Amino acid sequence: MTRDLSHWTPRPLPGTTAIAGRFVTAEPITDARRFDELFEAYAADRDGALWRWLPYGPFASREAFHVFAEKTYRGADPLFHALIPAETGRAAGVAALMRLDAANGVAEVGHIALSPALQRRPAATEAQYLLMRRVFDELGYRRYEWKCNDRNEPSKRAAERLGFSFEGLFRQHLVVKGENRDTAWFSIIDSEWPELKAAFEAWLVPENFDGEGRQRRSLGEIRAV
Repeated sequence: MTRDLSHWTPRPLPGTTAIAGRFVTAEPITDARRFDELFEAYAADRDGALWRWLPYGPFASREAFHVFAEKTYRGADPLFHALIPAETGRAAGVAALMRLDAANGVAEVGHIALSPALQRRPAATEAQYLLMRRVFDELGYRRYEWKCNDRNEPSKRAAERLGFSFEGLFRQHLVVKGENRDTAWFSIIDSEWPELKAAFEAWLVPENFDGEGRQRRSLGEIRAV
């Protein structure tokens, strides 16, 4: 598709304003206030499974996590967001906007670490929607990327469920925790966002959830209509 970009200008960087949704708030991490909450939320993952595909973790102590978090979570790129469920007001995971290419309007979401309190919950899906909305609607970016280890089947399924398109495989891309990583690449582009946004918003309406918070229609069902 040919597109006239003769009037294109570099886009803004995300900034540090929190993004509030119905189920969750995505709050850029600028200090250490949420570190204890995150450590305690992650501690509920008894077998350390949430760290399997990340290049760090698990952490043996609160002190070790604080050292890591100070070094990793506080920066402009990756810009980590604490994910704070509305029902508790306490951070239960993180996701980062990263590899921010303002000149070309490209961003990636990564470093996603969800404690058991967020896994398979509406808040986790809404958090991804909020970050997409910032990238496309607020900042006017053209492309949004998701990358993961090709062996990480749950991450690949999540990308497809959220509306990312598979683009290909970067073979022997990285060495992570002493293992080879072939990296699967996915993306959403700006022309796809309006339809995808409408599906997210239809999924997020209160009427789509029963009294126990269970979805009546899945995001995939809504997108398929």
